Amino acid sequence: MWLREKLLAIYKVKQTAIVTGAAGFLGRYVSRHFIKNGWRVVGFDEVPPENVRVSGMEYIRARLPDRSLKELLPALQADVCVHCAGRASVGLSLEDPAADFRGNTLLVFELLDALRLYSPRCRFLLLSSAAVYGNPVSLPVTEQDTIYPLSPYGYHKRQAELLCEEYSRIYALPTAVARIFSAYGPGLRRQVVWDICEKVLTTGQLALKGTGTESRDFIHAADIAHGLYLLATRAPCEGEAYNLASGREVTITELAATLLAALDSEVRPTFDGHPTPGDPLHWQADIARIAALGFSSAVSLEQGLREVATWCLAELSHL
Repeated sequence: MWLREKLLAIYKVKQTAIVTGAAGFLGRYVSRHFIKNGWRVVGFDEVPPENVRVSGMEYIRARLPDRSLKELLPALQADVCVHCAGRASVGLSLEDPAADFRGNTLLVFELLDALRLYSPRCRFLLLSSAAVYGNPVSLPVTEQDTIYPLSPYGYHKRQAELLCEEYSRIYALPTAVARIFSAYGPGLRRQVVWDICEKVLTTGQLALKGTGTESRDFIHAADIAHGLYLLATRAPCEGEAYNLASGREVTITELAATLLAALDSEVRPTFDGHPTPGDPLHWQADIARIAALGFSSAVSLEQGLREVATWCLAELSHL
């Protein structure tokens, strides 16, 4: 695959990437990264084109799975499909597991089967989640460790992973799974990093759930995009899974302190002592498998949080 990539570069032949959920947080980062590396990117999403904000991307407004895939996939002759679409909320999956199943499992089946029929050489990259692990028995967690989800979201991501394995083994469709840990970066208006910034900048207080000793492995969206690019160009794509993380464990107390410093805030956080249902207590990834493809985290947590703080100050300064 590396030789093919070099030959294509020499002869200036553009490869084509389909990005589903192209208007979403990770979809935008992924699309820009592939475009930066000389790829033709065709983005799918259901939002109006003016909300996409990715220069150089060809955009198709569609609610997947769309009947037009029967004609579009053979015409596009895509080299890879990076599946960034889907639901991404543990809480919402607990409230409405049926909707989460449709968005995170059934949609993957529909896309895999469409590729099997109309574009069988196209690589399929699934954005899965560390939620499949639940509470790991030991850290750092490896791809071979026990799978024990704590939420419908985690179970549905795991089911989607198994579909990738199925289509690879039975139909020889090239697939790979990226188990993304705690994503963050400018543009993400949810989860703990945004939550801290919003509360501090709009209320002058910081009340958080849990004890503060819970830990996560944070990875910047730019690093996620680079990791997915390496999977697209270097992974064997035989249904295998990769942890996509920084490999660094950080407690929520440490996260809050670093982010408060970046915001130049003297607010002191408080914790209610009650962990959120469905959320694990501790995460840290073993990233040796994806590191073997050339991956390492380029954006330190301190640098990334400074970027988020600057963005949040601009976004929330008028409130």
